[in-house]
Amino acid sequence: MPALLAALSLAAASAAAAPVAAPPALTPPQAEALRCSVVFALAARMQAESAPQAAGWPPLGTRGKEYFVRVTARLMDDTGASRETLAALASREVAALQAEGAMAAAMPGCLVLLDAAGL
Repeated sequence: MPALLAALSLAAASAAAAPVAAPPALTPPQAEALRCSVVFALAARMQAESAPQAAGWPPLGTRGKEYFVRVTARLMDDTGASRETLAALASREVAALQAEGAMAAAMPGCLVLLDAAGL
């Protein structure tokens, strides 16, 4: 999962440096899947750092990474968005999830999506 976060950071940095096409209008399910992908990436990092908040969550390193990869690939296929465009959208989600309690509030619904994905 650290490699996933590094890739997300690099993609966001390159997205900031290069012009990015207008982000696609995601459907509500697509937006939720992207948000949960980011939730899982952040949560896996928190778990790797032994953050107390993440202690009650199931391990998300492997399952969260697979979910992230699947969602990103599906969004690229469905919307025609580039990796850089999706990284920019994901960066917005990271910013929103920094608010106090945002991760804890998002996790239950995201875990439902993770289970529904068969992961």
